[in-house]
Amino acid sequence: MIMSHSDIESGRIDPTRRKRMSGFSMIELIVVFVVLGILTAISIPYLYQYKKAYKTEDQAIKIMDLMREASQLALTKRRTIRLDIDLSNAGSPFVRMRDNGGATNILDKTIPMETSSEVRMDVAPTGVTVPTPPNYPIRTATGAVWTLLFKSDGSVVNAADIPISGTLLLWPPQKVPYDPVDLTPRQLTEVRAITIFGGSGGIRYWRHNGTTFLASQ
Repeated sequence: MIMSHSDIESGRIDPTRRKRMSGFSMIELIVVFVVLGILTAISIPYLYQYKKAYKTEDQAIKIMDLMREASQLALTKRRTIRLDIDLSNAGSPFVRMRDNGGATNILDKTIPMETSSEVRMDVAPTGVTVPTPPNYPIRTATGAVWTLLFKSDGSVVNAADIPISGTLLLWPPQKVPYDPVDLTPRQLTEVRAITIFGGSGGIRYWRHNGTTFLASQ
């Protein structure tokens, strides 16, 4: 049945149908907004915990990307690229990539990292050993800055031009703010590791499954 404009104006429409045609009532809109508010309030804590649980992995991937970028630049530019993982300030650690000194020092890229209260990269947490093979030592345990020099031949060396291999462990501390003496990780399954092979510049990524490290691509 087609209703004309005159039918609507003259009131010849059933009141129930008129109500259905009038759209949403204020009460219905309020109910919708209340439901949306409740769902949002419930989901925010889950989203926060989800994001927090993946901070270690995100940081590990970010560092590996910078390592690969430094290696590629060294090969294509035919000059040494320096990568510093600087943990001297626990509140604002960073990774810096740049040309290694001299007049060619035109590249300077600094990427901030998560604070040490979110992701530690200095020592091994309790219950975790360095991945094997190759069982390289934790490089940041002996100093606040780990410097890697990526050469044009694909190798990675230290300041003495000696190939350097090592493993970087990344893990979330249980306590926030963290206590440097407390080596308890929030979850062993959140622990990650990056191994770099000095001779070839190869990189291996590890995930901890709660018992041991498993190599990942």
